[in-house]
Amino acid sequence: MSSELMDALIILEKEKGISREVLIEAIEAALVSAYKRNFNQAQNVRVDMNLETGTMRVFARKEVVDEVFDSRLEISMEEARNINPSYETGDMVELEVTPKEFGRIAAQTAKQVVTQRVREAERGIIYSEFVDREDDIMTGIVQRQDPRFIYVSLGKIEALLPQSEQMSNETYKPHDRIKVYLTKVEKTTKGPQIFVSRTHPGLLKRLFEIEVPEIYDGTVEIKSVAREAGDRSKISVATEHDDIDPVGACVGQKGARVQAIVDELKGEKIDIVEWSSDPVEFVANALSPSKVLDVIVNEDDKATTVVVPDYQLSLAIGKRGQNARLAAKLTGWKIDIKSETDAREAGIYPRDFFDLEDTELDESFDLVDEEIE
Repeated sequence: MSSELMDALIILEKEKGISREVLIEAIEAALVSAYKRNFNQAQNVRVDMNLETGTMRVFARKEVVDEVFDSRLEISMEEARNINPSYETGDMVELEVTPKEFGRIAAQTAKQVVTQRVREAERGIIYSEFVDREDDIMTGIVQRQDPRFIYVSLGKIEALLPQSEQMSNETYKPHDRIKVYLTKVEKTTKGPQIFVSRTHPGLLKRLFEIEVPEIYDGTVEIKSVAREAGDRSKISVATEHDDIDPVGACVGQKGARVQAIVDELKGEKIDIVEWSSDPVEFVANALSPSKVLDVIVNEDDKATTVVVPDYQLSLAIGKRGQNARLAAKLTGWKIDIKSETDAREAGIYPRDFFDLEDTELDESFDLVDEEIE
């Protein structure tokens, strides 16, 4: 084993972050296996590597016994004491058995082990780096594509963009720079495998965090996201600061902030609405840009009936029901939209005074009862 190998191990330790001791242990274990395989030996052996000189020796380890049954594993007391008079029964004696041609085999084996360990270490480093970035956004470069995937370079590794995660309104060409959302990082026998998406709602959320400082620092919070990638999305935002308009912060001056996100998503329309803990207000906001006359809430079924002006019915429902569908996803409430005329005919709008479940009304009736008594 040449000293050049030791120099190489030192360099690997610095560049790849692989401990030299780990590599030495791996090489020694591989050399034991190579010795047994190439020299048809089944005995108990140990390989000793001198880190200073780069030399390597093989030792057979034998137990001192009174009667020898297997000369490959045992040595008689007489033979052992010829080597060292202090040996006793049960001691282990080491005899050098380094073959003359073992240097070539050792060098080849060491090279294979080092190459394998470097590859494993690099894969481990890449996996550790990217597994911490799950649910995050990265910029990649399109490399190539096949019927199943588009391959996106993230620097150290290529990520897979499945066909189901590709936006229908955009085409991908080699060398295009795109932002992708890391959905899953898997450890496989061939190394880490990374799956990314352009349709995930998380991509929209991360883009807003990049473009809107108030979201990044936590002043404005994204409460929910509903997305039909490439077509239209809705996002609800809120803040605990009375002097900040959460919707205005996301839109930006002259719409600059939201426009940057629309451009990144190739023209996808984005509705930004203010979140509210009151389902009446939240559902009404979520149906933007349509005007809402009333929202009737059914807490038990987590459902709402929304009344809109006749001329706004199609706007509230949206093309192919998209606006209502996204509003339902955004709020988590079922939404049934009725025109003002239909609601009047059904007798649900305007609501009768005595049908309203209002706490203040109940309290006022309690006061009247007390006065009568």
